[in-house]
Amino acid sequence: MTQHDQLHRYLFENYAVRGEMVTVSESLQAILANHSYPLPVKTILAELLVATSLLTATLKFDGDITVQLQGDGPMNLAVINGNNRQQLRGVARIQGEIPENADMKTLIGNGYLVITITPDEGERYQGVVGLEGDTLAACLEDYFMRSEQLPTRLFIRTGEADGKPAAGGMLLQVLPAQETQMNDFEHLATLTETIKADELFTLPANDVLWRLYHEEEVTLYEPQKVEFKCTCSRERCAAALKTLPDEELDSILAEDGEIDMNCDYCGSHYVFDAMDITAIRNNASPGDPQVH
Repeated sequence: MTQHDQLHRYLFENYAVRGEMVTVSESLQAILANHSYPLPVKTILAELLVATSLLTATLKFDGDITVQLQGDGPMNLAVINGNNRQQLRGVARIQGEIPENADMKTLIGNGYLVITITPDEGERYQGVVGLEGDTLAACLEDYFMRSEQLPTRLFIRTGEADGKPAAGGMLLQVLPAQETQMNDFEHLATLTETIKADELFTLPANDVLWRLYHEEEVTLYEPQKVEFKCTCSRERCAAALKTLPDEELDSILAEDGEIDMNCDYCGSHYVFDAMDITAIRNNASPGDPQVH
């Protein structure tokens, strides 16, 4: 039986190492529902979704994180956006033929991984990582070593459960400012590496941790719900329209009779007619929502 999407944090009592475990299958299905992506693109979005959730859980503040792959390959962009409440959304853009068994580097071509962290209060931070590793997990491990100097390992699993796309993953990280023997960390990483996709997708967190670490003392904390949530709204669309030149809006209205704004993330349409646009220009709130 598939688990509902949840993030669990855990701690090893005898080592200065912390862990996270997440399942994101329902959120993934919601992200894929409005698109007909080829399988390699679905897989990379699933991996990004797992990674972003795990990264978001390492943040110690309220705010957003965006993890994106971009390059000159047939998939020129794949992005997942999330926040500290584990509300996630994502989209990919395709500009060429996707080979059937394309890996990350084939999809992206010459490109890089960009991690943007935007706290509700404080400075925005952006890290850019070259795609030196062969997998997304390897690139992110490289990012942590460079930016945080914290040994970190990610274990990402994608596949299917109950005939639907499924994804989950685990993260191990040395606690900052604490001495950890690297061979202890490697020992725990070796155990974690053995996690099977179906175990992660279907077993309760306690069972997963018992299977992996039954000789270790592990404290498991209360889970956090993970969900797909889009931040688009009619108000946001109206605010965006307000920044466009009047001539541009008038020209679209003259041609189409209305302005239809489509959200790439969730597929919602926001329709504005001439009266709505007049209201926007006059700072009133544009008519009743027309969402499809």
